[in-house]
Amino acid sequence: MTSSSSTGSIQKTFLKYQHVFVFLAPLAFVVGVYFFAPTSPADPGTSYWLEYWWLFLAFIVGATIVNTVGISGSALFVPFLIFIFPLFAFELEPEQLVKIGLISESFGLSSSSLAFIQYGLVDRRLALSLVGGAIPFVIAGALLSFIIPAPVFHALLGIALLAASYLLFKANLDHEEPDASGDEAGVSADGGTDDRLPDDDDKLGPAGVEKDDSGAVTRVDRDGNDYGYSHGGYLERFVNYSIGGIFQGLAGFGIGELGIISMLRTNVPVRVAIGTNHIIVATTAILASLVHVFGGGLVPGGHSINLASTHWNMVIWTAPAAATGGQIAPYVSAALDTEIIKKGVGGLFGIIAVALFLMAGGAF
Repeated sequence: MTSSSSTGSIQKTFLKYQHVFVFLAPLAFVVGVYFFAPTSPADPGTSYWLEYWWLFLAFIVGATIVNTVGISGSALFVPFLIFIFPLFAFELEPEQLVKIGLISESFGLSSSSLAFIQYGLVDRRLALSLVGGAIPFVIAGALLSFIIPAPVFHALLGIALLAASYLLFKANLDHEEPDASGDEAGVSADGGTDDRLPDDDDKLGPAGVEKDDSGAVTRVDRDGNDYGYSHGGYLERFVNYSIGGIFQGLAGFGIGELGIISMLRTNVPVRVAIGTNHIIVATTAILASLVHVFGGGLVPGGHSINLASTHWNMVIWTAPAAATGGQIAPYVSAALDTEIIKKGVGGLFGIIAVALFLMAGGAF
């Protein structure tokens, strides 16, 4: 067996059973946190770990919503932790709530990304190039979060949400429906054997994909639907993902909201744009999470590395919930009108943004 065929077989098996891997990952995370994470108090009892069980319900709903429209989970998680969580528990510091939001978002978007890969709706070339360009901006934003005062943080968060609200209302998430290829029977988990289907031996997932000499891309998803587009428009996408990357590191979201708009503006089909955007947001969320956990000591005035300051009894519930919501999202997206969800989320963002501006101004 050749190396390429072996790799393809492993990839095919992984995607076929991706639900198992998706749920094993948060399970391993929870087990690792329970047995090895430093906590405060040092010897917590059962009551410590069960104290915030209700966060599972809140985060599974939030993760399903945000993954359905392809935006960052922290866009809902962070406002929830600012406004709702203190009503039932206590007030979190900005760096604490962003850390919790990012860790949860990392699991949710990674989960949803695998689901979209399995559907054949991820353009890896776009994803890799945009992640590479966004990395320094994400790191810079995450390091900046350690020194920004809370009122400034709330104001910037409000600006990001207001921009996200505007962009969501402006975006037409139903602007293009796929064409039926008529080759559904030929599409399989390894790209299909029907010669009429595009096929790329290096692709991710079941989609057949090819790019002709003129730069036109043809993609066929798992259900045999055709998507046509080009890889042009890199400059506009780079600008949007760079600006969004700063907010992603700072507040836990922003790159997904700005990024999805730039993809739609450069004529990437909506389903491919959402699927590809998931990979980008998931990767940058994981990176930002690591910087938030370990990077405080690198910034003058930032906190030293203290893993015990992380509210592990919260993330053991939010991470599995986000992963579960990420798996549900593609089915919700297929069953419901994305436009209705988009407008509802956009309106909610606008309301939250106003509240954040009032908070930044000392109104409450």
